[in-house]
Amino acid sequence: MEKTYLSDAGPKVSPAIYGFYRWNEQDISLSKMEGIIDLCLELGINTFDHADIYGGYQCEEVFGEIIKNKRIKREDIVLFTKCGLVVPHPSQPDVKVKYYDTSRDHITKSLESSLRKLRTDYIDIFLLNQLDPLSNLEETAITLQKLRDSGKVKNIGVVNFSVFQHQLLSSYLRIPIVTNHIELSLLNTSAFDNGQIDYLKQKYMRPLATAPLAEGKIANSIEKKPLLIRRKLEELASKYNANIESIAVAWIVKLGALPLIGTTDEQRIRNIVSSFDIDLGRQDWYELYEASRGVI
Repeated sequence: MEKTYLSDAGPKVSPAIYGFYRWNEQDISLSKMEGIIDLCLELGINTFDHADIYGGYQCEEVFGEIIKNKRIKREDIVLFTKCGLVVPHPSQPDVKVKYYDTSRDHITKSLESSLRKLRTDYIDIFLLNQLDPLSNLEETAITLQKLRDSGKVKNIGVVNFSVFQHQLLSSYLRIPIVTNHIELSLLNTSAFDNGQIDYLKQKYMRPLATAPLAEGKIANSIEKKPLLIRRKLEELASKYNANIESIAVAWIVKLGALPLIGTTDEQRIRNIVSSFDIDLGRQDWYELYEASRGVI
């Protein structure tokens, strides 16, 4: 896969990105993760998205161990990781409830932990996972700036920020935000209505689409809306000689968005990558958009 710029200020990444956001503790094993990494690299995906909390706070460490053993050159992969969301877990006995923390101390400690677990000296894109309304944003911005100036962080991003939240943080920063992870699929088009898509385009960023296949619901759900979308996808499947999931992701790719893959299903990963071979026609795109809004 030919690499592409994340934004006018951001690094080059693979057009599809693999994220561990759906992994839980039961998914964690060296062999399973190694198989996913090998498949991604085979398909041209060299960009991996982490967070301190993924997989019961274990994904980063397992990933780092695998990359070390495979002796993959650090410059050949692009690493995202994030902090800010804190969730209860036996390894975190002081955490009693899910909450957000983007204070200076938490950001710094989380980054140092991620660097250690991922066995790297730097993170290509370091993201804030949601906006913490209690943090001092000036302190948050200064912390992010210092981390970037130190070389430990190359770029800054955010996750699920509204347009106003994005603007708010940007007003405190002297460095650009290069990405916002947003939920986007044929079953979730709210980013069109709440202004996220338009704002990202204004800032010359490519939307990074979380759950591009709506966690498998597009292919498997028997609810009314997914059935309507699936019927239209099946009509287009023969026209494009492609899997319905590939067409569903091609709909996102047509927007210039980058799909963030979360599944561990090998065929579904291949279907997502195959979407880049589909040049979805304008009228077909709009027919799917109408179906996504419940219009036959």
